[in-house]
Amino acid sequence: MRVSRVQAEENRQAVINVSGRLFREHGFDGIGLKDLMKGAGLTQGAFYKQFTSKEDLAAQASKRAMESAGQRWVAAVAANPDDPLGAVLGFYLSMEHSQEKMDGCPIAALGSDAARQGTGVKDSFEAGIKTHLEALGSMLPGPDGEPTNGKAMAILSTMLGALTLSRVVNDPELAQSFLTSAAHHIREAVAT
Repeated sequence: MRVSRVQAEENRQAVINVSGRLFREHGFDGIGLKDLMKGAGLTQGAFYKQFTSKEDLAAQASKRAMESAGQRWVAAVAANPDDPLGAVLGFYLSMEHSQEKMDGCPIAALGSDAARQGTGVKDSFEAGIKTHLEALGSMLPGPDGEPTNGKAMAILSTMLGALTLSRVVNDPELAQSFLTSAAHHIREAVAT
């Protein structure tokens, strides 16, 4: 049975969305094409009509995951425009986000895996990271128009490190302490 172009595009988008979630759960090398396609409700044969390789899919899924993460930041800021940094810290450095491995931050879930991938995946992550840095920079007070790039990089690094550490420990109190300490340290750094 032949699939319409509209249905083929819907299938392609479903594969990209599902793969982004499954890659975050299993890693790029921890899941095969068969299971990725099964997750999208399609057969492995349909893969080759939509993507040139698994790396092509990984790059597109990474781009989509980073865009989704950026949209979460935008939604948090929109919900609390009087304290945009606090809004982002509130959701990013939360136990709920720490436990969202399939839908949470793709950098925390796949950062070390992405470092071992090709340029397509790295480009997707780099674009998303730059978007995060721009967003953070716009939330920071810069004295007399002074650039806030370095401060934004330090804050993103702190946030990512705390989230990653909170995910790798078994003790929920220790996990929460990483998140709380990072938020407190960031607030102090911004205030000075």
